[in-house]
Amino acid sequence: MQIHVVEQGQTLTTIARTYGTTVNDIVEANDLPNPNNLVIGQAMVIPIVGSFYFVRSGDTLSSIARRFGTTYQELARINRIPVDRPLNIGFRLYIPPQPKRAGEFNAYVEPRGTAVAPALESAARQAAPFLTYLAPFSFQALRDGSLKEPLLNNFPAIARANNNVLMMVITNQENDQFSDELGRILLNDMAVQDRFLNNIVTTARRLGFRDIHFDFEYLRPADREAYNNFLRRARDRFKQEGWLISTALAPKTSAAQKGKWYEAHDYRTHGEIVDFVVIMTYEWGYSGGPAQAVSPIGPVREVLEYALTEMPGSKIMMGQNLYGYDWTLPFVQGSIARAVSPQQAIQIAARNNVSIQYDTRAQAPFFRYTAEERNHEVWFEDARSIQAKFDLIKELNLRGMSYWKLGLAFPQNWLLITENFNVTKRAT
Repeated sequence: MQIHVVEQGQTLTTIARTYGTTVNDIVEANDLPNPNNLVIGQAMVIPIVGSFYFVRSGDTLSSIARRFGTTYQELARINRIPVDRPLNIGFRLYIPPQPKRAGEFNAYVEPRGTAVAPALESAARQAAPFLTYLAPFSFQALRDGSLKEPLLNNFPAIARANNNVLMMVITNQENDQFSDELGRILLNDMAVQDRFLNNIVTTARRLGFRDIHFDFEYLRPADREAYNNFLRRARDRFKQEGWLISTALAPKTSAAQKGKWYEAHDYRTHGEIVDFVVIMTYEWGYSGGPAQAVSPIGPVREVLEYALTEMPGSKIMMGQNLYGYDWTLPFVQGSIARAVSPQQAIQIAARNNVSIQYDTRAQAPFFRYTAEERNHEVWFEDARSIQAKFDLIKELNLRGMSYWKLGLAFPQNWLLITENFNVTKRAT
């Protein structure tokens, strides 16, 4: 599979001809929102076996072979050229498919309101073949140890049909806000905690959940050890049922990191207790802050490299956003950026006739435009940015990736999963 970035003057016809494929195949693979109005800088996946590399200044057959993990002799053989042939700039070399490794993938799905939107259920159906886990968000713990269930509709059936482990996400949310007081009660009042664990087991048995996932956020720093002890009790209880246990963790870069989001999350101890963690490596660029990449690769790497000092990579799932934001400029504290899907971002760029740029440091696409006399800046995800994250997963030998959240279209992501990984299916 090839990632192609649109250049000035290119059309789908010329791009298809370059790679020996068809316009229809490219449109279908990318679910292109703008087939007749391509944007300069727009990244697309080209659905071919293997890929092509176009020789650049300074390249040699050996340097190209090293880049793609093969030998210059093999590249020469595949491309039917002498091993000592000089390479002209622009010469096209075929690169065979790279070996895949196993990987696990999770996606949260968050129904809102009083009914599950058909489009959200459709998004879950489309994503489920590429997932190990499907995670309806969320079961909200109550102060008496009972649970408020989310809308589930057909999510359990979708998980069963696609051999997904159904993940039971449990949060300490009240009125859609994380509550440290609710956390304090659940973690310290043992009578409430006993009822809480009993209710989890009863509910998980009834609905078919096989991973119990705690997303407890903004806990009191004083409850760090209480949370650890709770997880030990929960692990022992759930192992009797043959279930997995996992947690969501704030993106820390040191054990001593200050801040209410971070201090109660003990990476080392979670790594010892649970089967795996989801590290929330996103929201550097967030709706209430200034315009920037949502998950710039440098800070993401820093968090994951710290995590590897506390637990094995086999227990770490990288968190990844399936969305971007459209900020109004200049940024004013208290303003809220609009969430956009990668597909919507491309449509905005096409509609406003602006080119998409790519920040190589953040490994993220962005663009600026003006509408109704207001300046805007949009950061989002594309094939290049997600491939950079997949490369990082492989480099650091992590368990896989967890997506927040389904419902925002990003068809390139799912294609690139299959190009890079053999998705593990744990359900039986």
